[in-house]
Amino acid sequence: MGGGSWARLGSNGAWANILRDRGVQVHALVPANCGFDVAWSTTFRQRHAGAAIKSVRAGSDPAVMRQGEFVVTETGVEGSLIYALSAALRDRLMVEGKVTLFVDMAPGRDAKSLLNALSRPRSKTSLANHVRKSTGLEGVKFGLLREVLTSEQCGDPHLVAITIKALPLKLVAPRPLDEAISSAGGVAFEAVDDGLMLRALPGVFCAGEMLDWEAPTGGYLLTASMATGRQAGLGVVRWMARAL
Repeated sequence: MGGGSWARLGSNGAWANILRDRGVQVHALVPANCGFDVAWSTTFRQRHAGAAIKSVRAGSDPAVMRQGEFVVTETGVEGSLIYALSAALRDRLMVEGKVTLFVDMAPGRDAKSLLNALSRPRSKTSLANHVRKSTGLEGVKFGLLREVLTSEQCGDPHLVAITIKALPLKLVAPRPLDEAISSAGGVAFEAVDDGLMLRALPGVFCAGEMLDWEAPTGGYLLTASMATGRQAGLGVVRWMARAL
């Protein structure tokens, strides 16, 4: 019956309360493989919504980042790199009420080389052009830098260099469940037996996103859903054999 995302296609999670009312342990359905809200300035949102940010690294810890790309939306960020990080980001938001996503916008350069380039005399070149020429940042990447640093701060080579290597984006909230690619939460594994039959409701079996698990988007979701479907099917056969 699916998880709780994409209600317009029938996957609305309505079964969760039905099972809870019958004594089944069901964890709340939450967004998985989802985007996040960011409080963009009006100027940034108008100029860059829809822009792709490519060849970057990101993570909730500057020391542990993943390579990939994502997209700026009118409300925040989404895309493959964000989806890969979404479970950890969501869980931290739920526990702490806040989380910062750090983005390395120049993975091929270290902070020292950026600092050396930024420290060169800029002569009559404007500050904005000096930063662009020294770092290679332009378009939406330069827009992100200006989103977190003031004009005065952009005049500090050291601050600009370290910000490019770990630009902090404060995530406000995950996007709504109905927008998520998939959902986490669902029937607790303690509530089912080895054949994925509900202990509280003999003869009722669960599989796929009804169970409390999550995986990265793509083949992982499909593979796990089909594997649990097979396990539940075998459980049905065994249960019916015992009943007969």
